[in-house]
Amino acid sequence: MTGQNPCCLFLGPELGEKQTALDELRKKFRSEPEETVYYAGETAAGEIVAALRNGSLFSESRLFIIKSAENFKKKDEIDLLASYMVNPQNDTVLVLLSEENSIAKQLEKAVPPQAKRVFYELSDQKKAAWVRDFFTGSGLKITPDGVLTVLEMVENNTAALKGECARLILFFNKGDELGPAEVEKWLSHTREESAFTLFSRIADGDFSRSLQSLRVLLAAKTEPQAILAGLLWCFRKLRDYVNLSESGVTDEWEYKKIGVIAPQARRDYSGAARLYDSAAVETCISLTAEYDYKIRAAGVFPKQILLDDYLYKIHSSAVSRDR
Repeated sequence: MTGQNPCCLFLGPELGEKQTALDELRKKFRSEPEETVYYAGETAAGEIVAALRNGSLFSESRLFIIKSAENFKKKDEIDLLASYMVNPQNDTVLVLLSEENSIAKQLEKAVPPQAKRVFYELSDQKKAAWVRDFFTGSGLKITPDGVLTVLEMVENNTAALKGECARLILFFNKGDELGPAEVEKWLSHTREESAFTLFSRIADGDFSRSLQSLRVLLAAKTEPQAILAGLLWCFRKLRDYVNLSESGVTDEWEYKKIGVIAPQARRDYSGAARLYDSAAVETCISLTAEYDYKIRAAGVFPKQILLDDYLYKIHSSAVSRDR
């Protein structure tokens, strides 16, 4: 193992840049390390520390990754892990990951300042530039509305953007130009479950399919906070859409200005606007913030139960299908 820090902390919601940082860290090992991944809250801190303290029989170095590190909340667990971090194994690198911007202060203090990084969400301008550059680098063209459609339909981080855009380019030849219709057609064909597909189920008023979508997301280890963050983004855009609709606006350009461009997005938001008036949308936004707090404070309490309850209340907030 080279001289990298034995304990690192990678924070923030920008998953793509965080993954790049992890890949760069892996390259610093002289030989491929034995890699182990844990999820905080699913495995006891005592079990994790015991594994950290035990040496490897098969590799000269080890890489331990603990995801969702914000879920270390109990004092005894924090004390135990922090005591390891101030005196780590020489052959082991420990990386704590969290989509939050901070975790337990005692754990943060145990990480050398130079080994702590926060990966903030990219601005809309930078995300748009990222998408344009991706397609240009792949020999394709994409219109400005095509770019906005990608951003409407894909989760808000470059890891998700990279995965969806990489699938999208498989359907086109070099030199082709993609507009919103092409983007929506093929992303809808290839896209995996996300907070945005879950919102589509909510917009349809289909509670059972919403639950099904949620199950798929949780089975894929999507963080509950990431699901709620995506839905919050959708409900805020729905608020803008409903305000325009209730003001009698019919100009399509006004809807484009709030980012409702792709046909699927228009269907989702117009459908949701039949279910939720402005007061109901505010209720959904408040519920999303409330359950985000509850999940962060839940500790080991099953988060699926909280999310099921959240979805039930979201669907119950609908006013009418035919307002």
